[in-house]
Amino acid sequence: MDYQKLKSIIEGLLFLAGDEGLTVRQLSEVLDQPNDVIIDALKDLKKAFKKAGRGLQIIQIAGGYQMATIPEHAPYFEKLAYSPSRSSLSQAALETLSIVAYRQPITRVDVEEIRGVKSERAIHTLVNKDLIEEIGRAEAIGRPILYGTTKAFLDYFGLGSLVDLPDMEEFDNQENLEEETQLLFQKLEEQQITFDDVKESPQVDTEIAVSLDDQSWVADQK
Repeated sequence: MDYQKLKSIIEGLLFLAGDEGLTVRQLSEVLDQPNDVIIDALKDLKKAFKKAGRGLQIIQIAGGYQMATIPEHAPYFEKLAYSPSRSSLSQAALETLSIVAYRQPITRVDVEEIRGVKSERAIHTLVNKDLIEEIGRAEAIGRPILYGTTKAFLDYFGLGSLVDLPDMEEFDNQENLEEETQLLFQKLEEQQITFDDVKESPQVDTEIAVSLDDQSWVADQK
């Protein structure tokens, strides 16, 4: 295989693998190339990214390689994450969030099997918004990342703990993804009504109203 093509394919594979990354062995098996060739290609890619001043880098973590942003750009990523124009969640993100909430700890692959579509971008969005987080790694080939909800998730939905989530046994078909999603919508809408009622009350202290307003969250169903 042409060496430049090999590096190009490795770059694409690392992008597709996302946060889970790929080991030299995995890349070697996919590309049918010796380990030393893969290692050399990875080194060349790392140097090329740095020399070109790219906004991405290739890093080695826990025995695997993955693509990541560079630390110098962190302030801009934080600014984007908390941008008011990005405060809403897509339907895909809400579906993914509902699956993680009810099935945690869960891997990205398991989420995708339930949804039937790729969910890497949705998971990335939820991690950036601090609604889900990495809580460990599964005892499986490749040690995939396990995801679970955060304290911020509980705060957004006004839940004391995960046991306060609506009981899925109330539904006839517990495997129905749309019903799982609607559970979170329903809980969110109930909580939003509570916030609005409190804020409209003339007896509520202004500081409390502001605090509640910070917790409001509008789900984008488009």
